[in-house]
Amino acid sequence: MDASGLVLGRAASVIARRLLDGEHIVVVNAEKSVVTGNRSMVIATYTAHRARGSVRSGPHFPRYPDRIFRRTVRGMLPHLKTRGKEALRRLEVHMGVPPEYQGATPETLAAAKARPALRPAMTLADISVLLGARV
Repeated sequence: MDASGLVLGRAASVIARRLLDGEHIVVVNAEKSVVTGNRSMVIATYTAHRARGSVRSGPHFPRYPDRIFRRTVRGMLPHLKTRGKEALRRLEVHMGVPPEYQGATPETLAAAKARPALRPAMTLADISVLLGARV
């Protein structure tokens, strides 16, 4: 599944539902998924997530786009129960397209496509750079 131009939350909810149904899903181009909303609000939300807790005890919020995408899907699964843990194991998230998936034609989700706006939405790559990741 190609995440380019998909809204993060909408894509994550569809993927979570399909994982619970037993599908194995591979997401490529996670850094190109977008987060809609006011730019300053998005930045404030993600920096607050990252700053919450302590270094030793957590909660540990990821910096990299593939891990942020995976955590967003995890938040929509019952990840503390066996059913949710098994569903999360069936998810692979990659930045870019790995060599083993180069020739495959990726699926896209029409329901999660970002609508055109006056201001371009922030991508997960932009957010990751603001959180300190070297993308």
